[in-house]
Amino acid sequence: MTETDATPDADALLDAALMHVAFDGWSETAFKAAVADTGMDPVLARSLCPRGAVDLAMAFHRRGDDAMVERLAATDMTGMRFRDKVALAVRLRLEAVEDREAVRRGTTLFALPMHAADGARLIWGTADRIWTALGDTSDDVNWYTKRATLSGVYSATVLYWLGDDSLDHQATWEFLDRRIDDVMRIEGLKASARKNPLLSRLMAGPDMVLSRIRAPRAAADIPGQWGGKGR
Repeated sequence: MTETDATPDADALLDAALMHVAFDGWSETAFKAAVADTGMDPVLARSLCPRGAVDLAMAFHRRGDDAMVERLAATDMTGMRFRDKVALAVRLRLEAVEDREAVRRGTTLFALPMHAADGARLIWGTADRIWTALGDTSDDVNWYTKRATLSGVYSATVLYWLGDDSLDHQATWEFLDRRIDDVMRIEGLKASARKNPLLSRLMAGPDMVLSRIRAPRAAADIPGQWGGKGR
């Protein structure tokens, strides 16, 4: 199942699978149970999801991304600081999840060595969708650093959220704010270094090299993406 798959059959299969994931994880057992529940032709189901439950887990994650983008677009962010917009986007992404156990099981699945690359692509994709939804127009190395940094913040926040039993997940939102504040401090230090005459000369060489890096023109140009050059 690729990012472009949004057929009713695929959605029905995912919905059916979620009924079993809490007990069987994102496994072949859950996949086969979903196929049986929907009455779908197994051949059709396998054509939609060649890797079975792994593809369904990825579709579940992207469904959450879609919901986050929709909620973000419907939110009035007038007057908000940019760091608060990023925090809001991450919070909306987590609040879009209706089944936390499915996320927990997905975290276990994508921690396995054979699926780790898929998990990394999903996290990167979430960070990319957040930056894109917030109007990011960078086309140099900043395109990569923004997404890499947010991927780290998002991953850490998800892990904290999975173990958070506080009222309305208040502890998670406080954790998220601290992580974003950490990132903002690092960015502030980088800006100060560039203003320092000595440090700016030391950074001139690396900056010149990094300035030549350009963002991919499309998601398909990102190494490892579906249909991308690294595929």
